[in-house]
Amino acid sequence: MIPRAAPPPAALIRMRRVATGLLVLMAAAFFASRTLEPRHPVFGFVRAFAEAAMVGGLADWFAVTALFRHPLGLPIPHTAIIPRNKNRIGDQLASFLRDYFLIPAVVARRMHRIDVAGAAGRWLANPRGAGGSRLTRGVSRLATEVLQALDQERLGGMVRAMMVTRVRETEVSPMLGRALAAAIAEERHRPVIDALVRWMRGALSANEHLVRAMVHDRAGAVLRWTGLDETLANKIIDGLDKLVAEMAENREHPVRIKVEEALVSVSERLQYDHDLRARVEALKIELLENAAMQDWINGLWEQARSAMLRAARDPDALMAGRLGEALHQLGATLQNDPRLGRIINRFVRRAAVGAAADYGDAIVRLVSETVRGWDEQTVTMRLEHAVGRDLQFIRINGTLVGGLVGVAIHIVDVLL
Repeated sequence: MIPRAAPPPAALIRMRRVATGLLVLMAAAFFASRTLEPRHPVFGFVRAFAEAAMVGGLADWFAVTALFRHPLGLPIPHTAIIPRNKNRIGDQLASFLRDYFLIPAVVARRMHRIDVAGAAGRWLANPRGAGGSRLTRGVSRLATEVLQALDQERLGGMVRAMMVTRVRETEVSPMLGRALAAAIAEERHRPVIDALVRWMRGALSANEHLVRAMVHDRAGAVLRWTGLDETLANKIIDGLDKLVAEMAENREHPVRIKVEEALVSVSERLQYDHDLRARVEALKIELLENAAMQDWINGLWEQARSAMLRAARDPDALMAGRLGEALHQLGATLQNDPRLGRIINRFVRRAAVGAAADYGDAIVRLVSETVRGWDEQTVTMRLEHAVGRDLQFIRINGTLVGGLVGVAIHIVDVLL
């Protein structure tokens, strides 16, 4: 979808009016001083200033306008330069990114100079201090513009493909085995078993009627006639209830020990049993190719993008509440723990270098194709807004400098 060009900012409109008004003022001054020049020599200086100022102002107006559109709508050669060359601009911008920013060696060298952890820690600890508020607003506007400007379908497709590719290339079975082994070593599996035992106790209590019905249906006619089926059902229920209660109270119960031994066996098989690892990998691929899983991954990207846009538009809300407190604490930790800072900086550096190596070409194509997808008006407005008021200051400066040059030439003429 081609993004719509945003309306010009109010400050830019005001500067346009100032530059145009100054040019009109110089024109009025020229005609007035030309009429009054015979009455007094001072009006000759005014006329010279106004005449040269008009020339300078008109020349700079033509130059500035010719960059973005045809002056007065006339198809003059070599005007509307940016709209006519938008595809080349996109390609050149992409080439610039590839040649000077997305080379792994360049990224690594630049990242060595940047203390990402320290900067993030200072900002998280005090986002409003020492220019932090201005930084927050600037980053907010930049992030919002970037997220809205990029081709969302292509960007989303690239992110989803990257996620799926990473999962495909990563063998999850050993990871699961090591995670389970670490949890068992730290006894973090015991609360899970406790919860399972409590669930079993509740499930048994809620389904006593099913046990009684099962015993009654499978008992013979003699047992049912004598009522022994009910007695047998009560014994079974009492026995199961007693077993579950003992498991809940005694963490060294033989059944719990058997469950723990089974978990240890599963963790080892996940790491070293080639058949089980192959089955887990096959299940992973089957899940990734499932339509429901694809929809879920697509939903993850859309949720992440929406969350990033909300955070970018309202960074103060992000820093409020419990999440804000956690981020403040994280900022203090990053500042006070050099070891953690080195680990984070190393991780960010490796991640940046890896992203440049693996996805540099995809990022370059995304930038080029995004610019190509914009219409001429969008390209014009975005670049004109990015440069901002400086374009109009060119016109103003051209008018004033031209006027000063005109006065200087007039002085020379008078003296000679």
